[in-house]
Amino acid sequence: MTENKTKATDASISDYIASRAQAQQGKDCHALMTLLEQLTGQSAKMWGPSIVGYGSYSYTYDSGRSGEAPLTGFAIRGRDLVLYLSVDSEEQQALLTRLGKHKMGKSCLYFKLLADLDSIVLEQLITGSINELRQRYG
Repeated sequence: MTENKTKATDASISDYIASRAQAQQGKDCHALMTLLEQLTGQSAKMWGPSIVGYGSYSYTYDSGRSGEAPLTGFAIRGRDLVLYLSVDSEEQQALLTRLGKHKMGKSCLYFKLLADLDSIVLEQLITGSINELRQRYG
């Protein structure tokens, strides 16, 4: 089995943001950092070369693959920001319909501007995601 490449590192979050973010993205990244630290009670850490993560959980899939991942976090992907969330429950899916302008992958919420999202719904989504992951993985 291959080793998980996404691990917590001591890399500089400031350097990461400065090297990738456009002006508004940088401001949005700092606003996300404040929000995610408040909601998780954890400080930010780089996970791999491009994820700013908060907290962690250990998982083991049915396939036997296991590892550690951040409870939540974000990354800069070109013109989009990506927020990592669990949105499996009906409640989470319902919140997505009220969030604002975004695209959703399996666990990746893509958006261009934080201002395009309803901040209250976003906070509820993040909190719901953290609760889902803690309930699922302990």
